[in-house]
Amino acid sequence: MPGKLKVKIVAGRNLPVMDRASDLTDAFVEVKFGNTTFKTDVYPKSLNPQWNSEWFKFEVDDEDLQDEPLQITVLDHDTYSANDAIGKVYIDIDPLLYSEAATVISGWFPIYDTIHGIRGEINVVVKVDLFNDLNRFRQSSCGVKFFCTTSIPKCYKAVIIHGFVEELVVNEDPEYQWIDRIRTPRASNEARQRLISLMSGELQRKIGLKVLEMRGNAVVGYLQCFDLEGESGLVVRAIGTACTLDKLSNTPAFLPACNSPSKEMKEIPFNEDPNPNPHSSGPSTPLKNQIYSFSPSKSYSRQSSSSDTDLSLTPKTGMGSGSAGKEGGPLKALLRQQTQSALEQREFPFFTLTAFPPGFLLHVGGVVSARSVKLLDRIHNPDDPETRDAWWAEIRQEIKSHAKALGCHAVVGYSESTSICEEVCILSASGTAAVLNPRFLQDGTMEVCLEQRLEEASPPGCGFCHIPYDELNMPFPAHLTYCCNCRKQKVPDVLFTTIDLPVDALVVGKGCLIQARLCRLKKKAQAEANATSISNLLPFMEYEVHTQLMNKLKLKGMNALFGLRIQITVGETMLMGLASATGVYLAALPTPGGIQIAGKTPNDATYEQHISHMQKKINDTIAKNKELYEINPPEASEEIIGSPIPEPRPRSRLLRSQSESSDEITELDLSHGKKDAFVLEIDDTDAMEDVHSLLTDVPPPSGFYSCNTEIMPGINNWTPDIQMFTSVRVSRLTNVTLTNQTLNKTFNDLCENLLKSLYFKLRSMIPCCLCHVNFTVALPEDEIIQVTVTAVAITFDKHQALQMAKTATEKMLQRASTDNEEQLQFPLELSSDPHASQPFSPPKAVSLDKPSPLTEGHSHNRFSPSGINSTVPVVKMTPLSFIPGAKITKYLGIINMFFIRETTSLREEGGVSGFLHAFIAEVFAMVRAHVAALGGNAVVSYIMKQCVFMENPNKNQAQCLINVSGDAVIFIRESELEGAPVQPPTAGSQTTNTKESTT
Repeated sequence: MPGKLKVKIVAGRNLPVMDRASDLTDAFVEVKFGNTTFKTDVYPKSLNPQWNSEWFKFEVDDEDLQDEPLQITVLDHDTYSANDAIGKVYIDIDPLLYSEAATVISGWFPIYDTIHGIRGEINVVVKVDLFNDLNRFRQSSCGVKFFCTTSIPKCYKAVIIHGFVEELVVNEDPEYQWIDRIRTPRASNEARQRLISLMSGELQRKIGLKVLEMRGNAVVGYLQCFDLEGESGLVVRAIGTACTLDKLSNTPAFLPACNSPSKEMKEIPFNEDPNPNPHSSGPSTPLKNQIYSFSPSKSYSRQSSSSDTDLSLTPKTGMGSGSAGKEGGPLKALLRQQTQSALEQREFPFFTLTAFPPGFLLHVGGVVSARSVKLLDRIHNPDDPETRDAWWAEIRQEIKSHAKALGCHAVVGYSESTSICEEVCILSASGTAAVLNPRFLQDGTMEVCLEQRLEEASPPGCGFCHIPYDELNMPFPAHLTYCCNCRKQKVPDVLFTTIDLPVDALVVGKGCLIQARLCRLKKKAQAEANATSISNLLPFMEYEVHTQLMNKLKLKGMNALFGLRIQITVGETMLMGLASATGVYLAALPTPGGIQIAGKTPNDATYEQHISHMQKKINDTIAKNKELYEINPPEASEEIIGSPIPEPRPRSRLLRSQSESSDEITELDLSHGKKDAFVLEIDDTDAMEDVHSLLTDVPPPSGFYSCNTEIMPGINNWTPDIQMFTSVRVSRLTNVTLTNQTLNKTFNDLCENLLKSLYFKLRSMIPCCLCHVNFTVALPEDEIIQVTVTAVAITFDKHQALQMAKTATEKMLQRASTDNEEQLQFPLELSSDPHASQPFSPPKAVSLDKPSPLTEGHSHNRFSPSGINSTVPVVKMTPLSFIPGAKITKYLGIINMFFIRETTSLREEGGVSGFLHAFIAEVFAMVRAHVAALGGNAVVSYIMKQCVFMENPNKNQAQCLINVSGDAVIFIRESELEGAPVQPPTAGSQTTNTKESTT
């Protein structure tokens, strides 16, 4: 037997009263693993039992240790009737199976019941003894580490990044089985939770086996999703990036804010970069003055989308680094060939990472995405997930061909998602086409001297913006100009990506959150008719979302989007689109032109006047935004202006759509000034509405910034003062005639009000930035819109901005006094006439703020609103991959938990708001308890991947499913280290001088 699992049940506390006669409980515990169950003695008449059991020993295969959770059930003993269930605890054993992992899981776990929530706590000790197993055919993947973080984890370095791993497992959903008709809701929920836990473990083990086959030892950027397909079944799938990681032996004494290297880090050669990477650590080769670039224009034939003919393109010399010279050409060709062969071994050259080691990312082509509408069929055989596999393979193949069309051989920042409504499922995948450095993709056999002999490296800060595709045969029309930074290569006028801002990027001013929101009504239909109508709507929605993003980007005076995430959600009668990204001004890209309004209706004096009024408002808004975000690009220097213009390249023989004369102009265009304005044509009332909605986009209050990337571009001097929060808002549309216009307005108001309430609640933290803002929209039922947001508030530069904060707070308080109802933690649910005609009822909101930052070692009481007292050390939670002002010393394993909560007394629990608030508080409490039991004091890369809420107000019932994940870590505070110097992190180097300060 390769393993022995030992469990000891110590004690319980704050159990609920189960015996009404004595107001006490006769509690005992069942410990189950696999098919073996042990029981403790009954501890009579106590709400704080002390079992102090012997060690329960399970002899098991390590394969079972990975698949099965340890189940601990607390029951109340009844002599004459069946024992009553108090609650359960599921413990994942996987964190104990790593070589350098924790040796024991020990602590107080909340006892959870799917009907009543948390019902006291239980103290458990779990140990695992593993024996060496040399069986080549074993099915376990013990020792493979999993990380949710989408960058190379702190305190590790990447030796090789192998590439994409994916897997899915399918099963029937217990909720929809015939036995569910005779089961209690509790039994049904528990059957579902147990099955999901088993499938999750099996999936992780299967992905681990794939990683071992690739000779890797870790999965980074692990993203696991649950597709609840109703009667069709249940699919659990995951994607990630397989890597070989090495533990750093000489980690720096202190990594401030976002782990940007301090002076001690100079000993580690791979991070010797003029702009140290705050997100990750790279390979062990020194990178100083060595940012490699090579031409990705292809000498191989393109085999991509149907519009491509099989053309062998002539390689274009010098595209990667000026003129390649006699030697540069063949060297670059060799590099290109090696990268190609390194990536051709992989079926899909995808990477789920969004931040990279220095030198890994050479060029970015742009966003590539694919969507597909499928009709769900029943899963008859759980061992045969071929249909779902084939669906995803199709989509990945399409993404791969799009990337090839852009002259790129890889896709980074890759993610997949689904939206399901009854029997229709929309599959979506997106990423950023890119050209990568081959040195990271092979087993270190490549001679570094080849790369060192490359004559001229592309300048840091702009190399990734240079186009990787052949400008004479572009797959789409685009306006290209020479890079405003180095003047050597061509860059596009706008860049969209799904990755975080590269650390050496040159940025002007600050960034901001940009969102596009869209609703479209559709007719209720069944099966194929429904799928067809959705398929017909999708391309138009995509187009409108992109147009909105482009308009809002121009309005902000910016030219690039990072962290782009587009969700299309399907409901019974509507489709919703929500796109979030962080806008920035990249110094390498040309200054964006303004927005020009062009009317198409017959000339009319009042109409013309209206158009010119709108035009003036737009121009004023752009000017205000440039001032607000400090966008003041430096003019091209004399040195650059005086530099020789690169010679025009030899023409391709392929026909161009543009005339020769216009082509010459783009070849020689070196102006840094205004480009052609972006024209908005107004030909109907809808277009007019679009312009109005553009102008009503309110910027955050003074002292606040927001972004959906890890770090806000252009802000330095972060403090350790962080606060994570989750907020859920449910809005019910009433039975009035809905149009696309009213729907759009409702959705827009819902998102705007949610952001406003967050700014109000966090006003004491000004000046602050909301980072990693993650919006998710769902349509759980007809006429219900649910928006969930998770983010972290980080303060910065407190001393310099005190005056600004004071005035901003005063303004907000004045505004709040006039608008108190909207800003309440729980809006008052007034009893009103249900038949009153109004566009939609006031949204029911829940916002859960983490307890304000406490000193480590403090305890915070009240796990849940049911008044349970507890003393668990505060475990910090953050969606970021780092903790400002601290150093992560150890990763303890992945936290991946799925909870179901149901109630038949919704009104008594405070309505939708009270129910959701209590449930999210309980989820936080359980995550913290599991991390503390592993010996950790923080969760990084925390994400709530699913929050499915269903209610039946007539029956006073509601059900909610939540899936959360993150990395359990141990971190050390700055105050615990001996006077280590602090250097502020940077995300995008400022072109102006930034003042360094000590946080």
